[in-house]
Amino acid sequence: MGGKCFDNSGGGFLYDFGHPLVNRVADSFVKAAGIGALQSASREAYVTVAGSLDLNSGASSELSNGRNKSFTGLTGATNKESLEAMVKSVGKESMQWGLAAGVYSGLTYGLKEARGAHDWKNSAVAGAMTGVAVALTSDKPSHEHIVQYAITGAAVSTAANIFAGIF
Repeated sequence: MGGKCFDNSGGGFLYDFGHPLVNRVADSFVKAAGIGALQSASREAYVTVAGSLDLNSGASSELSNGRNKSFTGLTGATNKESLEAMVKSVGKESMQWGLAAGVYSGLTYGLKEARGAHDWKNSAVAGAMTGVAVALTSDKPSHEHIVQYAITGAAVSTAANIFAGIF
């Protein structure tokens, strides 16, 4: 099943896969994955520059210590290893962002079609399920971690739905 690319200037989706649900999920995934990749790469660039400034000054900062925790593969052994670790980190984070956006978009669309309404209930369910999906992509998901992400996802998406009607 191949997608047909078309002009996105009319507010449509980047690809037409023949079904609005698939179009919505794919479009959300691609856009959010790109944002996630940019966010991760810019954070890595900042941490690298700040870390090199700390090394030049001889001071140890919380930022350079945080770098070792966030990017466990970035040990500075070689440039090739550091680049590989950064690419893996950027790829993982972009997939997480894309997953979250795709799951949320697909669930809100599916719930709207199934229930015939788009309200805070759809947002709460979609946010909770998205939170669970994101929690499951972490390195060591625990029961508490999954519940926390589900509650956070439901709360944030419900608040966004409610505030969207106000502003």
